[in-house]
Amino acid sequence: MIAKVLGFTLTGLNGVPISVEVDVNNGLPAFDVVGLADTAVKEAKERVRSAIKNSGRSMPTRRITANLAPADVKKEGSALDLPLAVGVLKASGQLVAETDGVVFLGELSLDGGLRRINGVLPILISALDAGYKKFVIPKDNATEASYVHGTEVYAAQSLSEVIDHFSALKPIEPLVQHEFVAEKEKAVYDSDLSFVKGQKVAKRALEVAVSGGHNLLFVGAPGTGKTMLAKCIPTIMPDMTFSEALETTKIHSVAGMLKDADGIVFTRPFRSPHHTATNIALTGGGVHLRPGEISLAHNGVLFLDEMPEYSRSALESLRQPLEDGEITVSRATGNALYPANFMLCGSMNPCPCGNYGSSDKECTCTPAQIVKYKSKISGPLLDRIDIQVEVDSVKYAELTDDEVSETSAVVRQRVNRTRLIQKNRFKDDGILTNSDMGERQLKKYCKLSKECEDILKNAYETLHLSPRARSRIIKVARTIADMDLYDQIKPEHILEAVSYRHC
Repeated sequence: MIAKVLGFTLTGLNGVPISVEVDVNNGLPAFDVVGLADTAVKEAKERVRSAIKNSGRSMPTRRITANLAPADVKKEGSALDLPLAVGVLKASGQLVAETDGVVFLGELSLDGGLRRINGVLPILISALDAGYKKFVIPKDNATEASYVHGTEVYAAQSLSEVIDHFSALKPIEPLVQHEFVAEKEKAVYDSDLSFVKGQKVAKRALEVAVSGGHNLLFVGAPGTGKTMLAKCIPTIMPDMTFSEALETTKIHSVAGMLKDADGIVFTRPFRSPHHTATNIALTGGGVHLRPGEISLAHNGVLFLDEMPEYSRSALESLRQPLEDGEITVSRATGNALYPANFMLCGSMNPCPCGNYGSSDKECTCTPAQIVKYKSKISGPLLDRIDIQVEVDSVKYAELTDDEVSETSAVVRQRVNRTRLIQKNRFKDDGILTNSDMGERQLKKYCKLSKECEDILKNAYETLHLSPRARSRIIKVARTIADMDLYDQIKPEHILEAVSYRHC
């Protein structure tokens, strides 16, 4: 007897439907799995065998062949355990139930329990787009699945519960779908902008960068507060929209980094990989084409502390995602496209000793050493960083000043207001921030007066800027104008934006 059960596998962030065909025939006892399955899928037969026995059913002592169709799609992971077990039970006549159109997902333990799997959210979204609406998943994935509306999801703790549900002995209640709230609860951060003494220019640049989603680079001597400023970024990041939360959660779900209790990513990611991180760690890849730090920072921030210490190839791998907002991971095992629309924040010293340009410390580096150190960050990458700010040394009087600075909560209110302006402006353009604007949007929303054009022309010729740098200056000026609640870009906005290109 042949039984067909529907499962799903992942290729990147896209779910691919898999028809699990199980045939139980006379012959010597055997259990073969065919259809381009990886090691984890092939090992499923041992988990299925034990799970069926420990669930009060009997494993057929005949020849069992399971085909995973289509045969040319690589099947990875343990999500096909449950459909394989259901297929064996149906083919052997131990489960007589209609399961057409039902997607089964889950890893089996030897005692018949269902363990959580990675990537449930992207699978459900892909399956829903393909027309499937009914799902059976592990109980531990219930919270994650409850945010996908328009589905009928049954969460089970064991194979026995699945059998009883389809046998109408003990039906499982479908999941109650949850509504997304931008902040589940107010996050508590160790950092706050009110703790940063002095650095008014750097704090202003930080607010501009976050308000428009612009890339940012801090350049300054050691101990001036570059890292502290960067760690304040999560405290002023704007609330996530539901679509952004879903995109971010899909990536973290595939990477196995999703918290079970939350089920969805409520706050924007802040990723800070060590400077020894490899290219694959940043871009993604490996045997299973997992997302890297670049994709894990999607809709959030990627912070690279001491940028020149990263390998040249690792830094150059940032160029495509900074321009396109996505990254294609190509390996021998296949290709995967991951979103990577993040805000890059970097920090660096002006020279190897860190004191070049300091007003109170002497630099011990030779001119050749300074040039070599700065050249570790290529011109094309530096050109993609919208805001470049020098962070000056803090005077002792500023450190002991009792004046209360603005808190991150106050700044965040302004950031949310500015982001709302951009959201309304770009509601028909498919983007959310000024940094995402293309040439079409620049011409439409960033018309410059003759005075602004003259300032920009002078800066272009004096600073030897590239056409890309010119476009990015206009985008930053558009953000500054939004912060000041102006519909048109004013000369002072252009001047401030140009001042952020001097490093």
